[in-house]
Amino acid sequence: MKFGIDRLLTEPELRAPLQGKRVALLAHPASVTENLTHSLDALAQCDDVNLTAAFGPQHGLRGDKQDNMIETADYNDPVLGIPVFSLYGEVRKPTPAMLDSFDVILIDLQDLGCRIYTFITTLLYILEAAAANGKTVWVLDRPNPAGRPIEGSILEPGWESFVGAGPLPMRHGLTLGELGNWFIAQGNLNLDYQVIGMQGWNPGQGPGFGWPADRIWVNPSPNAPNVAMARAYAGTVMLEGTTLSEGRGTTRPLELFGAPDIDARAIITEMHKRAPQWLQGCVLRECWFEPTFHKHAGLLCHGVQIHAEGPGYDHVAFRPWRIQALAFKAIRKLYFGYELWRDFAYEYEEGKLAIDVINGGTILKDWVDSPSTIANDLDGIVAPDERSWAQEREEFLLY
Repeated sequence: MKFGIDRLLTEPELRAPLQGKRVALLAHPASVTENLTHSLDALAQCDDVNLTAAFGPQHGLRGDKQDNMIETADYNDPVLGIPVFSLYGEVRKPTPAMLDSFDVILIDLQDLGCRIYTFITTLLYILEAAAANGKTVWVLDRPNPAGRPIEGSILEPGWESFVGAGPLPMRHGLTLGELGNWFIAQGNLNLDYQVIGMQGWNPGQGPGFGWPADRIWVNPSPNAPNVAMARAYAGTVMLEGTTLSEGRGTTRPLELFGAPDIDARAIITEMHKRAPQWLQGCVLRECWFEPTFHKHAGLLCHGVQIHAEGPGYDHVAFRPWRIQALAFKAIRKLYFGYELWRDFAYEYEEGKLAIDVINGGTILKDWVDSPSTIANDLDGIVAPDERSWAQEREEFLLY
């Protein structure tokens, strides 16, 4: 199969509209061709592409910034001599000076298929700026490694943020190119937008179910090390709003959770007791880990690893958002008064609990904190959102 960048490089007719235009590229470390050449270097070798600027999202073009809210500075590319602008530094929306550097911006970002992953908000901000300033946007499409499954409540009005670009469920099942079309329709934006689509992408096909088996995985952000993490991320990302470690500072970040003061075996047992139907499609394994940095650094944590791979993985049955919600519910049951929710400014949002910012509303936290709620109560709230989104997104599917 071919990703959008591979088609652009090998099909000159696709590049023809770029002749005579100033071209910018928004990219990160996973923006590579099928032979692992970075897209910036590959495009620079095209005589018919006039590269005048590059942009980096959160974590930077080089992907060197480890955690949230660690900003990247602008700089000049030492090889190409073009400016590299940060969209996660002094600003997160492109400024007039940035927009003046190009006529067409190519967006080549590997996404994870989750509402909270900030690359999709950066896409929205660029679309809005392009519509207001007469710029052209092309998305060089890439697979959604989490595939087509849908899960989670739709973001509620008033909860928009840098990790909540619009009324999407947590796991939306769209590619970046498809999301661009949805954003344009949602915001009634008027701009020149094009998707350089993939060839041969089959998101229902195993064993990748979204990620093609013949393509090498490159981290799109420092703590996105593999496809199993991408599958689990729509649930494990909620750990960022808690006092539990999400595995940052280990070799399997965002595939596990734990803390020094919990009994992981008891939590797994409680999860199976409360909602075994939510635990299908994966294997939960008791583990121990000691983060080298971030939460509980240097402390031995008892934890649970969510194995979304191997013979125990069922792509259709796996529901990471519910699994993580169930883990929170088990902790609430087993540890009265446990300080679960982490109170801090999350992605520049003041005065709101991080767990609510992440979920785009209070639905999940309210369900976890209420002693009387059961699994069916959360399903009753969320399942209609999931069905509604399945219908809404249908017209935007390109594959």
